[in-house]
Order: sequence, then C-alpha cells, then structure tokens
Amino acid sequence: MAFRAKPLSAAACLVATAMMAAQPASAAGLLDILFGGGVKRQQPSDFPPAPPKPKKKAAVAAPKISAPAYYDYRVDPMTKVAFAELVEAPRPASVELTMGGVSFDEALAGLDGFDLAAEQDIAKALVAYYRDNRNFIWVTGYGPNERAAEALRVLADAGSYGLSPSDYSIAVPPAGFSMDAMPARLSELVRFEMTMSARVLRYVRDAYDGRIDPNRISGYHDFPPKPVDLTGVLTTLAHTQDVKAFLESRHPQNPEYQALRVELEALEASAENDIVVDPGLMLKPGQTSPELPKLLTLIGRKLDPVANAQDIATIGQFSTSELYVPELVQVIKDAQSAVGLKPDGVVGPRTVAELAGSSKADRIAKVTYALEQLRWHPSDLGSPRVFINQPAFTASYIEGDKDVLTMRAVIGKPSNQTSFFYDEIEQVDYNPYWGVPQSIIVNEMLPRLRSDPGYLDRAGYEVTDAQGKRISSASVNWGAYGSKVPFGVRQSPSEANALGELKILFPNKHAIYMHDTPQKALFDRDSRAFSHGCVRLQNPRGMAAAVLGTSVDYVAEKLKEGHSSEKVTRKIPVYVAYFTAWPDASGKVAYFTDVYDRDSRLQAAMDKTSAARAPAS
Repeated sequence: MAFRAKPLSAAACLVATAMMAAQPASAAGLLDILFGGGVKRQQPSDFPPAPPKPKKKAAVAAPKISAPAYYDYRVDPMTKVAFAELVEAPRPASVELTMGGVSFDEALAGLDGFDLAAEQDIAKALVAYYRDNRNFIWVTGYGPNERAAEALRVLADAGSYGLSPSDYSIAVPPAGFSMDAMPARLSELVRFEMTMSARVLRYVRDAYDGRIDPNRISGYHDFPPKPVDLTGVLTTLAHTQDVKAFLESRHPQNPEYQALRVELEALEASAENDIVVDPGLMLKPGQTSPELPKLLTLIGRKLDPVANAQDIATIGQFSTSELYVPELVQVIKDAQSAVGLKPDGVVGPRTVAELAGSSKADRIAKVTYALEQLRWHPSDLGSPRVFINQPAFTASYIEGDKDVLTMRAVIGKPSNQTSFFYDEIEQVDYNPYWGVPQSIIVNEMLPRLRSDPGYLDRAGYEVTDAQGKRISSASVNWGAYGSKVPFGVRQSPSEANALGELKILFPNKHAIYMHDTPQKALFDRDSRAFSHGCVRLQNPRGMAAAVLGTSVDYVAEKLKEGHSSEKVTRKIPVYVAYFTAWPDASGKVAYFTDVYDRDSRLQAAMDKTSAARAPAS
C-alpha cells in the first residue's frame, strides 16, 4: 500500500507561497508581518559562539551478498593401505582357510614392504574385509581365477562408460612360474589379490557415485552423498556367480545413461567433421571472419536445390567471402529458422552449434561429462518427474519414457546462476506473493533505500519486521544495516508481480522454484539466461496442471479465486539439471552451449583426480 501526504490547508498554502516568494533579504519583514512585529532581531554579537559542527561520518561502502563461488577442486590424497594391521591380526582358531592348497595366511607375509595406494575409504575397507574373511577372492590354486578374468574384462571396458581404464589398471601375475620359487609366487598372488580388490572397489564407487565430488566444484552444485558399503561389495563379489552383471549393475540403470553410452560408442567410431567451425564465433552483418566460408559451405550442403534455390545462388556468389555482406543476412536468417532459432541474422554460439555442429572431440567430452553427472543422481530418476535442463533452456514433465510436456524456460544470468541439484515438488501457489530474497534486498534495493526509504511503499511492496508485523518502508533507517537486513520484503499479487500468476515450489536452500513471468518476450530469445536464478516457464499453467494431475481449465478457475496454495499429493522429483549433452525420448542426443562454463571446471576436476590416482614414478 502506498502512503500519501495529507493535503495542506488553504491558509498554510498561502503562508508557504509567501515564504517561497520572499527574497532572503526580506525574511525579517516577513516574520514581522506573520507575528505582528513582536519579534526583534538580535545582533550577531548577542549570540554565544556557535558550537563546532559534528564531523560527518565516512561513507560506508554498500554491502553485498556474494553469489556462490567456484572452488579450486580438492582431491583427497591417496593413502597407503595399512597391511601391517592385517598381517598382525589374530588368525581364526577354527579353520585354516585355503584356496586350492594356497594358504591365505601364509601368503600374507608377501605383503611385507608392499605399498598400495588407494582412497582412504577403500584402504580401510580392504583391511576390514580381509581381517574378517581370510581367503582369496581373485585367486584359485596358484593363479588368477575366472572371477578375476571376468572382472578384468569389465575394468578394461571402463572407457565405454566414459571412465578412464587407466584408473583401474592391474598387473596380472604371469601364468608360468617355478615351484622352486613358491614364496615369490605367493607374494605375487597376495599382492594381486589386494590390488584387484582395491581397483574393483574404485570402479564400483566411480560407477555408482561418480569420480568427482560435485559439491567440491562450486557452491552451485548441491548433491546428497551416495555412500557405498565397500566391505559389502567384496562380500558379494566373493560369492556371486556373475561378476560382470554385478559390476555393470552399479552404473545408473536409466534409458538416458544407456543412450549416452550408445552415443559415445558411435562418436568413438566416427570420423572427425571435415569442416569444424569455431564454436565461439560471434559475427554480425558488416563484420569479417575466416569462419564464415566454412559455415556457408555447411549450410549449403543441407539446402534443397529447388526450395532454397535463391539461398544456394547467394552462397555460390559469396562462398569465399570473409565479410558478412548484407546479401548473406537472409541466408543466415533462413538457416536459423530451419533449425528453430530466432532468425535475427546474428551468428553466435547457438547458431554455430545448430548449423555446423561441433568437433568430434567436443561432443565426446560433453557426453563424458553427462555420463559423470548422471552418476550424481539416483539410478532411477522416477516417474512422473520434472526435468529442467539449463543449457537447453527447457523444462519438461515426463511420465515413463514420454515427454508429456516440454516448454521454453528462462534461467539465471551468469551473475545469478541457477544451481545444479534435485528435489521434490511440494506446492503450487496461485497469484503468489513474491518474497524478495535477501540477496536482492541487499544488493539491489538497499542502495536506493538509503536515499529513498519510502521507495518500497510506493512500489507496492510490503515490509515486515522480525515479528512479522507490517511496517512502513519509510519508517526504517535503511542506512543502519549492512548485509543482514532484519526485515522481510514481499511483493503483493498483481499483474506486475515478478512471479506472474503462478509459482511451483520445491523448497530448497537456494530459494529456487519455477514460476510465471510478466516478461513474456524473453521466451522468444534463443539464449535465455536472464533471471536471478529461478526458472521462469513459458507455459506455467500447463506445468501446474501436470504436477497437480489436473487440467489447465482447473488451474484457470483457481486463478480467478485470488491468492491460494495447493499441495502436490504425488511424489514428483524435480531435476534442476545442467547437461550440455542430453538425449530426447527417442535416444537422439542433442548438444548445447555451456552457458555457465561449468564443463571446463568439471574437466579440471577430472584431470586432478587422474593425476592423484596415477602411480608415483
């Protein structure tokens, strides 16, 4: 509610007019007129000396609430397995366990002086398992068994899952040996046993949870831990009859993961593009670039000779031109329209990606990143579910293997990035209030409020104190607060409300949700990173109806009733995801621009992990 000043009375207006019209020299005469001449001016000498003016306080820098940070990725150092604990552990009194005549406890002596580096949890699991299970898993008789051979084949195929086979490499004892060198053979076998278990556990953990801890990449990444019972894995492997099936079942078991694996295999077998256009190309009419002739050649290959005769003729005329002449603008616009982009004639990364594709190496990298990122998620993504893919600027409602509803979305701008996490939808708000986040209050509103404290009152915002009592914005000394403002600010439902007519909540610490917006024109853009972090929907009524399991007409009727909320009674996971390679329902993989430059940070984390795992030279 806006507050209005009380109008002045006619007499007060007359006095005010007279005072404003008077010149400074006639101020004493005006006082005589107003007060009957009863006031006499004192001479300056009659006043006591004026007190010194208080010093002005130094201007305080405007406070800011910082956005989440990207981190220097930290890899846990490898640790040496404490085999001494295993060797010195008391032997079971009941039975001497052997495998084909080889005594496990006798072979343990071969671990003396053996340095095996492993992740700390894996190192602990090895000692814990073999302390209680004093027998071989991977050795029978005097050599590796069929269980080991099967596991080795799975480890060697790690590359087909986007993993690095070198992370799981193992030196296998040679088949031939001399019985005269039995102590050395036992030493080889027990060291192979421990190394094999360590690398299989690494593979299982990587397949199930990923090589990378996403939460160490940035404050935007937010994933719950996926603990693995490592000693339980070894127990299973010691008894299973199908090692291959068990190990492969540790990977995500969803169609998207399988489609990405198929794409990776196809890419590995394919040839590199004969023409590769710089994916970062930015070109406007009148500018020049050596990449332009390449792009024109690729566009020309896709054109129909009859339907696109004019564009083909224009390309032929300017096929070697590095200058983006006016005649070529229509060619680019037509090509953009053909792939569903806004035909603005400006060549940018999305235009290049759609018209020219990307290099084989770039596509392989994006698929590898997508496989890794899927391991951070549940194996079963759930049905129904909502899937938001930020680089694609889309939001979808999915049931089973069908995209029931897909729409354009607006995500956070690079300075206000949308986080990467998953949650569960809980509620739909009709004609919502917008509770202004503290970051916007401090970073964007507070600088203005310091000089214009009544601004929020006039703009239709409500201000509440710590007890929830509504107060006037003008009554607050906003200059007294820094990055912690003890007041709530919200915008009432209206056509101008930043959330539009609907918001769909899945409460999370990032204060991110899906909502409508009055800024409909932004959905016409190809690149749609404009919000403060929340996800704006092109068809919010459709999404609300989908998650509520009702109709758009029902949602429309609820909107007519004013502000209200409705709980979502089904379990519907929502994935606020970030994949620059992602398959559609048919399995066809599309590639997207890395709008937040997160792929390079994931690659850096992978590189550091590989370096930490590499054996010391």
